[in-house]
Amino acid sequence: MSKLLIIIPTYNEIENIEAISSTVLGLSDNYHLLVVDDGSPDGTGSKVKSMMDQYKDRLHLIERSGKLGLGTAYIEGFKFALSKDYEFIMEMDADFSHDPNKIAPLLEGCQEEGVGMAVGSRYVKGGGFKNWSKYRLMLSKGASIYTRLITWMPVKDATAGFVVYKREVLEKMDLSKIKFVGYAFQIEMKYYCYKLGYKIKEVPIVFVDRELGTSKMNSSIISEAILGVLQMKFRDYSAK
Repeated sequence: MSKLLIIIPTYNEIENIEAISSTVLGLSDNYHLLVVDDGSPDGTGSKVKSMMDQYKDRLHLIERSGKLGLGTAYIEGFKFALSKDYEFIMEMDADFSHDPNKIAPLLEGCQEEGVGMAVGSRYVKGGGFKNWSKYRLMLSKGASIYTRLITWMPVKDATAGFVVYKREVLEKMDLSKIKFVGYAFQIEMKYYCYKLGYKIKEVPIVFVDRELGTSKMNSSIISEAILGVLQMKFRDYSAK
């Protein structure tokens, strides 16, 4: 089985981090986990440290000084992965909104010929939502439709954050070109992969709203996505 690094960015996820870490790492010895914690005052980073002896060389932690944004957390995680020998790199949330049992289907999808990224998609047959408000559903669907209209990128769930990359894709990307931190970060990474000529495979998932902790979505993240998609059209997304 291919060696996979799963990156989970955290801020105040003390209620979830132990459970998600043990669940993910219990699925396969080939799954490794990197938590990128933005100085959580609730002790998320300390909880990860307390588990590291139990998962020797499979659980890693990067601690940052404060809330520096989702996008920068993932980019730090990508750089860590590329400094090691991981074949595949995954983005995943800490709050169980991304079902750990879907890691294997996503990994399998990314191994297909020509595919550079596999996306856990809510908008393909078999995908959907559970416990989402009509407002959040409208925002998510609207953002994906808007993105497809502006970019012509053939991805139905452009804002999805449960994704896995082939190593070679991240190696070809100039990560300094990635400018966004929220929803727009997820769109930008898919657009860059698409512009590099890779296929993006959509694998159906059911997205479940968090039961513990607080959502990080806010109006500034949504505004960034709307403006960011327009800006992407005029950027150079060539390989290194």
